[in-house]
This record gives sequence, C-alpha cells and structure tokens, in this order.
Amino acid sequence: MVVCVHLPRFELVVAAADRCGDGPVEIVGQALAGRALAVAPLLGAERSKSARGADPAVPAVSPVGRVGEVSGAAEACGVVAGMVLGEALARCPELILVPADPVGAAERWEGVLRALESIGAAVEPARRGLAYFETDGLLAIHGTDAATIAAARHACRSGDQSTGAGELGRPPRIGGGPTRFCAMAAALAVRSRRPLLIEGPTEARSWLAGRPVDLLGFREQTAALVEPLTRLGVRTLGELVKLGRPALADRFGASGALAHRLACGEDTPLHARRVEERLEESMEVGDASSGTALKGVLGVLVSRLLARPERRGRTLRAITLSARLLAGGGWRESVVFREALSDPERIRLALSLRLLLLPAPAGALRLSVASFGPPANEQGALLDQEPARRAARLREAIAQVRTVAGQEAALRAVCVDPDSRVPERRVMLAPIPE
Repeated sequence: MVVCVHLPRFELVVAAADRCGDGPVEIVGQALAGRALAVAPLLGAERSKSARGADPAVPAVSPVGRVGEVSGAAEACGVVAGMVLGEALARCPELILVPADPVGAAERWEGVLRALESIGAAVEPARRGLAYFETDGLLAIHGTDAATIAAARHACRSGDQSTGAGELGRPPRIGGGPTRFCAMAAALAVRSRRPLLIEGPTEARSWLAGRPVDLLGFREQTAALVEPLTRLGVRTLGELVKLGRPALADRFGASGALAHRLACGEDTPLHARRVEERLEESMEVGDASSGTALKGVLGVLVSRLLARPERRGRTLRAITLSARLLAGGGWRESVVFREALSDPERIRLALSLRLLLLPAPAGALRLSVASFGPPANEQGALLDQEPARRAARLREAIAQVRTVAGQEAALRAVCVDPDSRVPERRVMLAPIPE
C-alpha cells in the first residue's frame, strides 16, 4: 500500500509562524484564525527548472508578482495560489501578505522527511507538505498498516527538533491506496485525524470516479489539463474516464493519456529519494549585510565547508545558498556547477554572482551541499584504456545532467520496432543505468 502524508498549507503555516514568533502552530492558529492570509510574492527574475536544479523544494520565481499559498478565508474571497497580486488585492482588500520564508520551509520540510525516514520509510517527496512511502517493506518492523501509519503520524508531529519541524505540532492528513495518485486523493479527502485507506484496485477506481478533476492539478504533468477540462464540462474523474483514453490522447497528447490512467487507478512506481549526509555552514552577517563585505563572508563559508572532515575529499556538484533577510522572511538559491569543483576560488566566484539576486539585505548566510561529486584526487590507473576513460567521463556527465534537470533528464534511445510506420513505436526512451 502507498501512503500519502499531507500537511495542508505548509509554506503558509511556516511563514505565519515566523511572523508571529516561534510558538507552536496552535498559538499561531488562534492569533490568525479566520484571517485572509497569503504568502507574499518573491522578488527576482523567472528561473527555469534547469536553473533551479533538481531540488523540487526550490520555488520558481515569476517576474509578475503572484501570491503563494493562501488561507481558507482568502479562498472564500476568490483568492487562489498563483494569482496576480493586483487581482488578489482587488478580490480581497483585507488580504494580509505574509513574507515568504523559503529557507524556513525547506528546513522544516527536511526535518519532516528525515522524521519519516527514521521509521524506516523510503520517502518520495512530491513538494513541500506532500510525500509518499510504501508500507510493504515496513510490516516486519511495525506489524500492520495501521501501526505503520500511526508511527508516521507520530514522527510528523515530533519532527526533527534540530530543524524546528516539531514546532509545526499538528497532525498530518494521511491517506492510503494502491497507487500514489489514489493515496493523494484519499489524503486530500480526509477531514479528521483518522486516515482514509482505499483497499484494492477495484475499490480505488470506483472511489476515484466521484472525486473532482481538480486533483489532476497536484501532478505536474497533468496540471495544465484542469482548466480546459473544466471548460469542457468535465467535473469528476469518472466523467474523464468515460471520454476514453484515445480521445484524451488525441486532444491533449501524453498528458491526456496519463490523466486517464490516473483516473483509472493506474500509476507509476514510487521513486524514493536518495538519502545523503547533510553538510552545511552558516554565519551571522552583522554589518556586512550587502556589498563587498558580504562576499567576504561568503568566502569564509566556502573555506569552512571545504575544510569539513565529513567531505572526505569529495568535490561539490551542487550547493544551496540561502539567507535570512533583515526585513523578514528568507531567500534560497540552488547553484549547480558546470563540473564538480573543489577549488574555493571558483566556487566563491560562482556563488558571488548569485548574491546579486538578494531581494533585501541579509542578516545571516548559509551554504549547504546539495550533491557531491567524485573525489578531487581521483586518478585512473596507468593501464586504463581510452574506452574506460570515456565511459567514466560519460557517467560523470550523466550525473551532472541529472543534478541540474532531474533523474529523467538523461535517457537512452532503444530501438523497439524499426520497421513500424508509427514513429513513436520505432524507438523508446529508457533510463540509463548508473
């Protein structure tokens, strides 16, 4: 069974908690209950997925100010996440903008993920506040699915105290089903502490038939289909299934076929994240909140990071640069190098260019390693042949591409039916083994 752990409005809760102090969320909820809240737009230029790196937790920034997650009171006024700021204020003049805190949200979400992994789960994070894991491999540890879910609930409530995730202090919404999409739909339908479990493919398909088509918006590949399907009068997933997979594929392409499979209770297997050791350095900026002095602080952090014994001589392939802003909130930028580096000057030069994107003076600066590369002193044997060196360089290039654009960025073409008159059947894409 696949279990979905959902923390509603995760980024808004973190930003509101920072706005009202470091108290528990119950106190924050009492102070802000019934108010129309929205996460304020982040400042900066639009960045593509390749610039953001493979970290799904790094938010994209739009040149047009768009609000982030909104509260229930704001939704009642017609404000939704991603709406242009001017339109949001026009619909809800009493809307309160909470400064975005991507740094705090990333830290606390990492704490939740590590707490789930502490019970033995192999977690696949979809986005902040939404994660999946399978219970089949945990039955030997916890006994039953119910005991596994109870352990996951307790882990989310306690969180990782070192990152402050325990301050979220509220029970998550948990759903289970035979597929990832079904488990997510069950978690979104939960309105109490009791989890909703869907048993078997037949029950999952009949239950999904009555769910709204808006659930497709939680999957990146099918999010763009929600608006056209709504205009066509398709309200539920059952109505979507009646349209047929060929018709959806003809109208919407691969995303339409995927939407039909999801509505029928089919989905791809989980891809659990690779757990890597956490290596980071932080420093209070003080008076060096901007300018040349801030670059000096950055150089100190780079030197400290490279001097850590936990690095064990490995190069750095990707680094996350984050800052706490003096005006409130935070800023976060993922930097993927063209090649794995261990030279402090080259690393400092690459990171100093990103300091120009700071939207406000910083109060603290932090560097954390997002991905390691091969050891810096790695040297092949003298008897290595040229094909072996080419294969090693190719493996390193594939790892670099996957770090920049995700695991599915590097695929290989496999000839399946070269004599077919349908081009899509001649060649198929398959993952490259590591």
